[in-house]
Amino acid sequence: MLRRRRRRSEVMTGRSVDLIVVAGDSSPSGRRSRPGGGGDTTPGFSNSRRLECIQSETYVPRVPILPGHRGRMPVMAIMEARSPVQYAMLAAGGRSITAWCFREASTPEPARPRLLDRVRQALRARHMSRRTEEAYVAWIRRYIFYHHKRHPAEMGAPEVTKFLTSLAVEGHVAASTQNQALSGLLFLYRDVLEIDLPWLDGIVRAKRPERLPVVLTRDEVRAVLQRLDGVPRLMACLLYGAGLRVLECCRLRVQDIDFATNQIVVRGGKGDKDRVTMLPAMAKADLGRHLDLVGAQHRRDLVAGAGWVELPTALLRKYPNAAREWVWQWVFPATRVYRERLTGQRRRHHLHESVLQRAVKAAVRRAGLPKRASPHTLRHSFATHLLEDGHDIRTVQELLGHRDVTTTMIYTHVLNRGPAAVRSPADRMF
Repeated sequence: MLRRRRRRSEVMTGRSVDLIVVAGDSSPSGRRSRPGGGGDTTPGFSNSRRLECIQSETYVPRVPILPGHRGRMPVMAIMEARSPVQYAMLAAGGRSITAWCFREASTPEPARPRLLDRVRQALRARHMSRRTEEAYVAWIRRYIFYHHKRHPAEMGAPEVTKFLTSLAVEGHVAASTQNQALSGLLFLYRDVLEIDLPWLDGIVRAKRPERLPVVLTRDEVRAVLQRLDGVPRLMACLLYGAGLRVLECCRLRVQDIDFATNQIVVRGGKGDKDRVTMLPAMAKADLGRHLDLVGAQHRRDLVAGAGWVELPTALLRKYPNAAREWVWQWVFPATRVYRERLTGQRRRHHLHESVLQRAVKAAVRRAGLPKRASPHTLRHSFATHLLEDGHDIRTVQELLGHRDVTTTMIYTHVLNRGPAAVRSPADRMF
């Protein structure tokens, strides 16, 4: 006789049981079980346990017996009960009835995300930039390893202060680097661990010193551009002619270039803000020829089953075919195609910023300039030369996308037109 009962019950041992299998006069293996013995094993399991045998007469009336089954127990009934617990010899009506009690494997609880995964989820929920996510995760990991892999919830103000002090004293990092590490740790405690610690407000940030930007003269900019060619030269012309940041230039799409109005729309710039800047006339013709080559490459990608690009936010779900349209293509696409892991699409990423950085560094070296110039130096030169031409500082602020005009005021110090603009008395002597 066979009975399978899926109800959580309590037997005399106090153990929880999910599946009751009852058979008359025989064990699942066809052998009669020993009353009160504990040496049998349960067939059907590769790693069977030695089971505990008990006597339980009070439990018998609660288990109705179904007629019609004798002999070997079906394997299906055994396999459903993955975790055997115990079996008992029960007496009812003068007959020997064997009951096998099993605890069914409980549904495993979903694994709790790891700490760094929780940090990433919190950052993405707040629409932080990818660079911010990478920086915060790196600082939190470094903080944990500095304290020998202790969990941040077990640490507090002394550990944070010790870590930040070691960055300045032993690591000799800049004040901006130290403040970035502090921002990452503050985000961890406040927004991820949700620990209300009063000492967080009392932590003093390192005072960031004022640094003057490196600026090239017009002749120096001309010398650098003349030693560039191809796509890096065109990108450098946009950096100097439109005041773009390096990533803003790399992430330009076809729809962001307006040849009719001579404008470039910068979308999702620093701080996730959009702005409009100028399209320099000296780069207009070269940019048009470059887009013709990019369009031909895109058509070849479409024929080959590729032609996809990454779309911002959830536009791919809203417009499934937009990622292959011409307006969404990168102005400066990468040379190679990659396969996206989740969708399987063959995409092109934009050109990596390191390509432009290496090219500008090499051009500065060949030009023999005694300055530590980089692609961002061209943006500094753009703002300085506009102020030299007499343009209003508010206009320059809007073109650069600065949130505060005090950031733009730094270029007046480069021009020596700030509050401290005085003439040396030595100049009047001769």
